[in-house]
Amino acid sequence: MGAHHITAGFLPLLDSAVLVTAREKGFAAEEGIELTLSREISWANIRDRIAVGHFDVAHMLAPMPIATNLGLTPMRLDMVAPFALGLGGNAVSVSKALWSAMADAGAGGPDAPAAVGAALRRVVEERRSGGRERLRFAVVHPYSGHNFELRYWLAACGIDPERDVEITIVPPPLTADAVAAGRIDGFCVGEPWSSVAVAGGHAHIATVKAAIWKSSPEKVIGVRADWAEAHRETLHQFLRALYRAALWCGESENREELAAMLAGDTYLAQPKRLLLGALEGRLQTGGGVQNMPEFFLPVQKAANFPWQSHALWFYSQMVRWGQVAHGAANAETARRTFRPDIYRAALGPLGAPMPSASMKVEGALDLPTPVGSASGRLILGPDGFFDGAVFDPEKLDNYIAGQRVPATNA
Repeated sequence: MGAHHITAGFLPLLDSAVLVTAREKGFAAEEGIELTLSREISWANIRDRIAVGHFDVAHMLAPMPIATNLGLTPMRLDMVAPFALGLGGNAVSVSKALWSAMADAGAGGPDAPAAVGAALRRVVEERRSGGRERLRFAVVHPYSGHNFELRYWLAACGIDPERDVEITIVPPPLTADAVAAGRIDGFCVGEPWSSVAVAGGHAHIATVKAAIWKSSPEKVIGVRADWAEAHRETLHQFLRALYRAALWCGESENREELAAMLAGDTYLAQPKRLLLGALEGRLQTGGGVQNMPEFFLPVQKAANFPWQSHALWFYSQMVRWGQVAHGAANAETARRTFRPDIYRAALGPLGAPMPSASMKVEGALDLPTPVGSASGRLILGPDGFFDGAVFDPEKLDNYIAGQRVPATNA
């Protein structure tokens, strides 16, 4: 029997590493998959091309399949997310001018998001009292972890994302150019685009996703539900290839080779040194090197498991910011978008350690903690939100009711 062909769309981001590795290191071929990768410039392109059938699967923002299943996208489509592509990997960066003002207001390192946010709040208040226009921040898509983590951070620091700042959409590869051109004052984006802006002398990394919410979800493999149903075993083979690729990416001795592979013109087309810094957790912030060893995790801490509690947290933020109405049916649609059952069926034959539960309380682990696993040893956490909040998916209604929302949405 010949190889099964899969076409996957991706964006030039560090967290495409597992997908790229599956092709380039032969893991897909060894599982009987002929994998073709198609680079796109925006998440809107990914969304539209998978909807019309150009792609079978895609590198996706974790909230995107949820939004699709909730009917929030232009074309109707049912999707599943059976595999996550890692934890963390994003940074909030600001223009050099804004950072100078924030530093004067007391901002410190990116590992202290509360202090950085307090400094930003003081700058926002000074601008308002001086009659100056609002700061403009960019995120990569309305239904993105970037949008939700930026808003979460701002709101927890006393900045209303709807009224105190402006939030606009810029595709990831254009964020560095947008801040260089003075079109935006800051942005939340996946690597390497913060590092590109810093290297160009146009930005400073203010804080990172891994500090706002430790061990937090980012990208997934999004799959058309009809394709997943019709090609169940092929999907399982593909997921096994991805998991083996993730294990390879997670080995420190492979980082140099991984950075060189991603740096090529076919993929990220950026200097290897910029990619290696993020892979090693050594970020050039614009004011020196910050060591953040868990900035991006491609496999550690169950990084590939599609936790349904992650799906419900993203859903809670969609509700918070007025993107969808809360209701039991919508919550269930969001939860069922992430498919740990497919993950378990695909990776069981590999003996991969995987959680015995499909949901967990987010933000409850202060220390690395062994948890129940179907096989092998599995360590989770720490997974805390920077403001000390906890998200219990079993108490979703209470969490949503207790969220701070803009006055216009109240």
